[in-house]
Amino acid sequence: MLVGESLVMQELRARIGRVAGTSFTVLVEGESGSGKELVARSIHAHSHRRRGPFVAVNCAALVETLIEAELFGIEDRTATGVKGRKGKFELAHEGTLFLDEVADMSLTAQAKLLRVLQDMTVERVGGVSMQMVDTRVIAATNRRLHAMVEAGKFRADLYYRLGGVELYVPPLRDRREDIPLLVDHFLAMHRRARSLSVSSAVYEVLLAYSWPGNVRQLARVLERVVALALGPVVSVDDLPADVSEEHRELVVDAPGFDGSLRAWNCRYVRLVLDRCKGNKRRACEVLDISYHTLQGHLDYQKDDPTSPPRAVEPRRFAEAAS
Repeated sequence: MLVGESLVMQELRARIGRVAGTSFTVLVEGESGSGKELVARSIHAHSHRRRGPFVAVNCAALVETLIEAELFGIEDRTATGVKGRKGKFELAHEGTLFLDEVADMSLTAQAKLLRVLQDMTVERVGGVSMQMVDTRVIAATNRRLHAMVEAGKFRADLYYRLGGVELYVPPLRDRREDIPLLVDHFLAMHRRARSLSVSSAVYEVLLAYSWPGNVRQLARVLERVVALALGPVVSVDDLPADVSEEHRELVVDAPGFDGSLRAWNCRYVRLVLDRCKGNKRRACEVLDISYHTLQGHLDYQKDDPTSPPRAVEPRRFAEAAS
Protein backbone atom coordinates (compact mmCIF):
# COMPACT_ATOMS: atom_id res chain seq x y z
CA MET A 1 0.00 0.00 0.00
CA LEU A 2 1.27 3.43 -0.95
CA VAL A 3 1.09 5.54 2.23
CA GLY A 4 1.16 9.32 2.03
CA GLU A 5 -1.00 12.39 1.51
CA SER A 6 1.67 14.78 0.27
CA LEU A 7 1.07 16.54 -3.03
CA VAL A 8 3.66 14.43 -4.85
CA MET A 9 2.05 11.21 -3.61
CA GLN A 10 -1.41 12.40 -4.60
CA GLU A 11 -0.08 13.14 -8.08
CA LEU A 12 1.63 9.74 -8.24
CA ARG A 13 -1.56 7.90 -7.26
CA ALA A 14 -3.49 9.87 -9.89
CA ARG A 15 -0.98 8.82 -12.56
CA ILE A 16 -1.11 5.21 -11.40
CA GLY A 17 -4.89 5.29 -11.83
CA ARG A 18 -4.56 6.57 -15.38
CA VAL A 19 -1.78 4.16 -16.35
CA ALA A 20 -3.54 1.15 -14.83
CA GLY A 21 -6.33 1.41 -17.39
CA THR A 22 -3.89 0.65 -20.22
CA SER A 23 -1.69 -2.31 -21.09
CA PHE A 24 1.34 -0.20 -21.98
CA THR A 25 4.82 -1.01 -20.74
CA VAL A 26 5.71 1.23 -17.80
CA LEU A 27 9.11 2.40 -16.54
CA VAL A 28 9.20 3.25 -12.83
CA GLU A 29 12.17 5.34 -11.72
CA GLY A 30 13.24 6.21 -8.21
CA GLU A 31 15.91 5.75 -5.58
CA SER A 32 16.47 2.42 -3.87
CA GLY A 33 13.92 1.85 -1.13
CA SER A 34 11.49 4.50 -2.35
CA GLY A 35 8.70 2.03 -3.17
CA LYS A 36 8.99 1.20 -6.87
CA GLU A 37 7.63 -2.33 -6.44
CA LEU A 38 4.66 -0.96 -4.48
CA VAL A 39 3.91 1.29 -7.45
CA ALA A 40 4.09 -1.69 -9.80
CA ARG A 41 1.80 -3.75 -7.56
CA SER A 42 -0.63 -0.84 -7.35
CA ILE A 43 -0.77 -0.58 -11.15
CA HIS A 44 -1.44 -4.31 -11.35
CA ALA A 45 -4.10 -4.21 -8.61
CA HIS A 46 -6.02 -1.43 -10.38
CA SER A 47 -5.76 -2.94 -13.87
CA HIS A 48 -7.96 -5.43 -15.69
CA ARG A 49 -5.13 -7.93 -15.13
CA ARG A 50 -5.57 -7.89 -11.34
CA ARG A 51 -6.94 -11.45 -11.33
CA GLY A 52 -3.82 -12.64 -13.13
CA PRO A 53 -0.41 -13.26 -11.55
CA PHE A 54 2.07 -10.60 -10.49
CA VAL A 55 5.58 -11.97 -11.05
CA ALA A 56 8.59 -10.01 -9.75
CA VAL A 57 12.12 -10.56 -11.03
CA ASN A 58 15.29 -8.99 -9.63
CA CYS A 59 17.32 -8.45 -12.78
CA ALA A 60 20.47 -7.76 -10.77
CA ALA A 61 20.33 -11.34 -9.43
CA LEU A 62 19.96 -13.04 -12.81
CA VAL A 63 22.98 -15.14 -13.74
CA GLU A 64 24.13 -14.28 -17.26
CA THR A 65 24.32 -17.90 -18.40
CA LEU A 66 20.84 -18.70 -17.07
CA ILE A 67 18.94 -15.57 -18.00
CA GLU A 68 17.17 -17.12 -21.00
CA ALA A 69 16.01 -20.09 -18.93
CA GLU A 70 14.82 -17.83 -16.12
CA LEU A 71 12.91 -15.40 -18.31
CA PHE A 72 11.82 -17.59 -21.22
CA GLY A 73 11.82 -21.14 -19.79
CA ILE A 74 13.57 -24.35 -20.71
CA GLU A 75 12.40 -27.54 -22.37
CA ASP A 76 12.52 -30.89 -20.62
CA ARG A 77 15.73 -32.89 -21.07
CA THR A 78 17.55 -30.03 -22.75
CA ALA A 79 20.54 -31.19 -20.74
CA THR A 80 21.16 -34.17 -18.49
CA GLY A 81 19.02 -33.95 -15.39
CA VAL A 82 17.24 -30.78 -16.48
CA LYS A 83 13.48 -30.64 -15.99
CA GLY A 84 11.42 -28.42 -18.23
CA ARG A 85 9.83 -25.34 -16.69
CA LYS A 86 8.11 -22.15 -17.66
CA GLY A 87 9.97 -18.87 -17.69
CA LYS A 88 8.86 -15.70 -15.95
CA PHE A 89 7.11 -14.36 -19.06
CA GLU A 90 4.94 -17.46 -19.26
CA LEU A 91 4.29 -17.49 -15.52
CA ALA A 92 3.02 -13.91 -15.79
CA HIS A 93 0.67 -14.73 -18.69
CA GLU A 94 -2.48 -12.57 -18.46
CA GLY A 95 -0.86 -10.76 -15.57
CA THR A 96 2.08 -8.46 -14.90
CA LEU A 97 5.82 -9.08 -15.03
CA PHE A 98 7.84 -6.70 -12.85
CA LEU A 99 11.48 -6.38 -13.91
CA ASP A 100 13.23 -4.72 -10.98
CA GLU A 101 16.61 -3.01 -11.44
CA VAL A 102 16.50 -3.52 -15.19
CA ALA A 103 19.56 -1.25 -15.56
CA ASP A 104 21.72 -4.00 -14.05
CA MET A 105 21.17 -6.34 -17.00
CA SER A 106 24.11 -6.88 -19.29
CA LEU A 107 23.96 -5.61 -22.86
CA THR A 108 23.58 -9.20 -24.07
CA ALA A 109 20.65 -9.78 -21.74
CA GLN A 110 19.11 -6.47 -22.82
CA ALA A 111 19.17 -7.63 -26.44
CA LYS A 112 17.34 -10.84 -25.52
CA LEU A 113 14.75 -8.92 -23.55
CA LEU A 114 14.20 -6.46 -26.40
CA ARG A 115 13.55 -9.33 -28.80
CA VAL A 116 10.70 -10.59 -26.64
CA LEU A 117 9.20 -7.16 -25.98
CA GLN A 118 8.98 -6.43 -29.70
CA ASP A 119 6.47 -9.19 -30.47
CA MET A 120 5.69 -10.76 -27.05
CA THR A 121 6.74 -14.23 -28.09
CA VAL A 122 9.14 -16.48 -26.22
CA GLU A 123 11.14 -19.52 -27.21
CA ARG A 124 12.20 -21.81 -24.41
CA VAL A 125 15.82 -22.90 -24.23
CA GLY A 126 16.02 -26.11 -26.25
CA GLY A 127 12.67 -25.43 -27.89
CA VAL A 128 11.81 -25.30 -31.57
CA SER A 129 8.67 -23.17 -31.54
CA MET A 130 7.65 -19.69 -30.45
CA GLN A 131 4.88 -19.11 -27.94
CA MET A 132 2.78 -15.98 -27.63
CA VAL A 133 2.43 -14.46 -24.17
CA ASP A 134 -0.07 -11.88 -22.97
CA THR A 135 2.04 -10.21 -20.30
CA ARG A 136 2.25 -6.60 -19.21
CA VAL A 137 5.80 -5.51 -18.40
CA ILE A 138 6.64 -2.96 -15.72
CA ALA A 139 10.35 -2.19 -15.41
CA ALA A 140 12.03 -0.31 -12.57
CA THR A 141 15.43 1.26 -12.02
CA ASN A 142 17.24 3.38 -9.46
CA ARG A 143 19.50 4.79 -12.18
CA ARG A 144 18.97 7.37 -14.89
CA LEU A 145 18.59 5.25 -18.00
CA HIS A 146 18.93 8.21 -20.36
CA ALA A 147 22.40 8.94 -18.96
CA MET A 148 23.31 5.25 -19.25
CA VAL A 149 22.25 5.27 -22.90
CA GLU A 150 24.51 8.25 -23.58
CA ALA A 151 27.36 6.44 -21.82
CA GLY A 152 26.81 3.31 -23.93
CA LYS A 153 25.83 1.20 -20.90
CA PHE A 154 22.19 0.68 -21.85
CA ARG A 155 20.68 -0.05 -25.24
CA ALA A 156 18.88 2.94 -26.72
CA ASP A 157 16.29 0.76 -28.49
CA LEU A 158 15.42 -1.02 -25.24
CA TYR A 159 15.22 2.30 -23.40
CA TYR A 160 12.71 3.65 -25.91
CA ARG A 161 10.76 0.40 -25.72
CA LEU A 162 10.54 0.60 -21.92
CA GLY A 163 10.27 4.34 -21.47
CA GLY A 164 7.07 5.22 -23.28
CA VAL A 165 5.18 5.69 -20.01
CA GLU A 166 7.33 6.77 -17.08
CA LEU A 167 6.49 7.20 -13.40
CA TYR A 168 8.81 8.77 -10.84
CA VAL A 169 8.70 7.75 -7.18
CA PRO A 170 9.95 10.65 -5.02
CA PRO A 171 12.50 10.00 -2.27
CA LEU A 172 11.28 10.26 1.31
CA ARG A 173 13.23 13.49 1.89
CA ASP A 174 11.03 15.16 -0.75
CA ARG A 175 7.81 14.19 1.02
CA ARG A 176 8.69 14.50 4.69
CA GLU A 177 5.12 15.44 5.59
CA ASP A 178 4.25 11.77 4.97
CA ILE A 179 6.64 10.55 7.68
CA PRO A 180 4.10 10.70 10.57
CA LEU A 181 1.63 8.68 8.47
CA LEU A 182 4.32 6.13 7.60
CA VAL A 183 5.35 5.83 11.25
CA ASP A 184 1.75 5.14 12.27
CA HIS A 185 1.39 2.65 9.42
CA PHE A 186 4.50 0.63 10.28
CA LEU A 187 3.83 0.62 14.03
CA ALA A 188 0.30 -0.59 13.35
CA MET A 189 1.73 -3.46 11.31
CA HIS A 190 3.65 -4.63 14.40
CA ARG A 191 0.95 -3.91 16.97
CA ARG A 192 0.42 -7.61 17.68
CA ALA A 193 4.03 -7.88 18.72
CA ARG A 194 4.05 -4.64 20.69
CA SER A 195 1.92 -1.53 20.97
CA LEU A 196 3.96 1.67 21.03
CA SER A 197 3.36 5.40 20.88
CA VAL A 198 5.90 7.96 19.70
CA SER A 199 7.08 11.10 21.50
CA SER A 200 7.02 14.46 19.76
CA ALA A 201 10.82 14.62 19.92
CA VAL A 202 11.09 11.38 17.96
CA TYR A 203 8.80 12.73 15.26
CA GLU A 204 10.97 15.83 14.97
CA VAL A 205 14.13 13.76 14.59
CA LEU A 206 12.50 11.58 11.93
CA LEU A 207 11.29 14.68 10.07
CA ALA A 208 14.74 16.27 10.14
CA TYR A 209 16.72 13.19 9.03
CA SER A 210 17.63 12.90 5.33
CA TRP A 211 16.68 9.18 4.87
CA PRO A 212 19.20 8.00 2.27
CA GLY A 213 17.55 4.56 2.37
CA ASN A 214 14.08 6.06 1.94
CA VAL A 215 10.91 4.28 3.12
CA ARG A 216 12.69 0.93 3.38
CA GLN A 217 15.16 2.43 5.85
CA LEU A 218 12.35 3.98 7.90
CA ALA A 219 10.62 0.60 8.06
CA ARG A 220 13.80 -1.08 9.34
CA VAL A 221 14.35 1.68 11.93
CA LEU A 222 10.84 1.15 13.27
CA GLU A 223 11.35 -2.63 13.40
CA ARG A 224 14.39 -1.95 15.57
CA VAL A 225 12.34 0.34 17.76
CA VAL A 226 9.61 -2.28 18.21
CA ALA A 227 12.21 -4.84 19.22
CA LEU A 228 14.39 -2.70 21.49
CA ALA A 229 12.44 0.30 22.84
CA LEU A 230 12.75 0.48 26.63
CA GLY A 231 9.21 1.68 27.30
CA PRO A 232 5.75 2.03 25.73
CA VAL A 233 6.59 5.53 24.46
CA VAL A 234 9.43 5.66 21.94
CA SER A 235 12.09 8.23 22.87
CA VAL A 236 15.01 9.68 20.93
CA ASP A 237 17.34 7.32 22.81
CA ASP A 238 15.53 4.37 21.23
CA LEU A 239 16.50 5.51 17.72
CA PRO A 240 19.73 4.43 15.99
CA ALA A 241 22.56 6.89 16.61
CA ASP A 242 23.07 7.62 12.92
CA VAL A 243 19.46 8.83 12.70
CA SER A 244 19.30 10.92 15.86
CA GLU A 245 22.78 12.26 16.58
CA GLU A 246 22.68 15.33 14.31
CA HIS A 247 19.33 16.57 15.58
CA ARG A 248 19.25 15.97 19.32
CA GLU A 249 19.86 19.65 20.11
CA LEU A 250 16.73 20.65 18.22
CA VAL A 251 14.08 18.54 19.89
CA VAL A 252 12.25 18.39 23.19
CA ASP A 253 9.71 15.84 24.35
CA ALA A 254 6.23 17.32 24.49
CA PRO A 255 3.59 14.64 25.19
CA GLY A 256 0.73 17.15 24.89
CA PHE A 257 1.70 18.31 21.41
CA ASP A 258 -0.93 18.36 18.67
CA GLY A 259 -0.05 15.37 16.51
CA SER A 260 -1.98 16.43 13.44
CA LEU A 261 -0.30 16.39 10.02
CA ARG A 262 -0.59 20.18 9.80
CA ALA A 263 1.12 20.57 13.17
CA TRP A 264 4.04 18.38 12.09
CA ASN A 265 4.35 20.24 8.81
CA CYS A 266 4.59 23.49 10.78
CA ARG A 267 7.25 22.07 13.08
CA TYR A 268 9.28 20.94 10.06
CA VAL A 269 9.00 24.45 8.59
CA ARG A 270 10.45 25.80 11.83
CA LEU A 271 13.34 23.30 11.65
CA VAL A 272 14.15 24.38 8.09
CA LEU A 273 13.99 28.04 9.11
CA ASP A 274 16.45 27.28 11.89
CA ARG A 275 18.78 25.63 9.37
CA CYS A 276 18.54 28.75 7.25
CA LYS A 277 19.53 30.84 10.29
CA GLY A 278 16.21 32.67 10.28
CA ASN A 279 16.43 33.69 6.61
CA LYS A 280 12.80 33.37 5.50
CA ARG A 281 13.55 33.90 1.81
CA ARG A 282 16.05 31.04 1.83
CA ALA A 283 13.61 28.84 3.79
CA CYS A 284 10.92 29.49 1.17
CA GLU A 285 13.35 28.42 -1.57
CA VAL A 286 14.29 25.21 0.28
CA LEU A 287 10.67 24.34 1.07
CA ASP A 288 9.44 25.48 -2.36
CA ILE A 289 6.60 27.47 -0.82
CA SER A 290 5.52 31.11 -0.93
CA TYR A 291 6.30 33.62 1.79
CA HIS A 292 2.59 33.77 2.61
CA THR A 293 2.50 29.98 3.15
CA LEU A 294 5.62 30.11 5.29
CA GLN A 295 4.13 32.82 7.48
CA GLY A 296 0.95 30.79 7.85
CA HIS A 297 2.95 27.87 9.24
CA LEU A 298 4.81 30.14 11.63
CA ASP A 299 1.60 31.79 12.84
CA TYR A 300 0.10 28.35 13.46
CA GLN A 301 3.05 27.43 15.65
CA LYS A 302 2.62 30.52 17.80
CA ASP A 303 -0.51 28.92 19.22
CA ASP A 304 1.35 25.74 20.16
CA PRO A 305 3.06 26.07 23.56
CA THR A 306 5.08 22.92 22.89
CA SER A 307 6.59 24.11 19.59
CA PRO A 308 10.35 23.64 19.54
CA PRO A 309 12.50 26.57 20.63
CA ARG A 310 14.73 28.27 18.11
CA ALA A 311 17.81 26.13 18.06
CA VAL A 312 21.32 27.21 18.85
CA GLU A 313 23.72 26.46 16.02
CA PRO A 314 24.37 22.68 16.26
CA ARG A 315 27.82 21.21 15.96
CA ARG A 316 27.08 19.19 12.85
CA PHE A 317 24.02 20.23 10.94
CA ALA A 318 23.02 18.97 7.51
CA GLU A 319 22.50 21.53 4.79
CA ALA A 320 18.94 22.70 4.49
CA ALA A 321 18.55 21.28 1.00
CA SER A 322 19.71 17.78 1.98
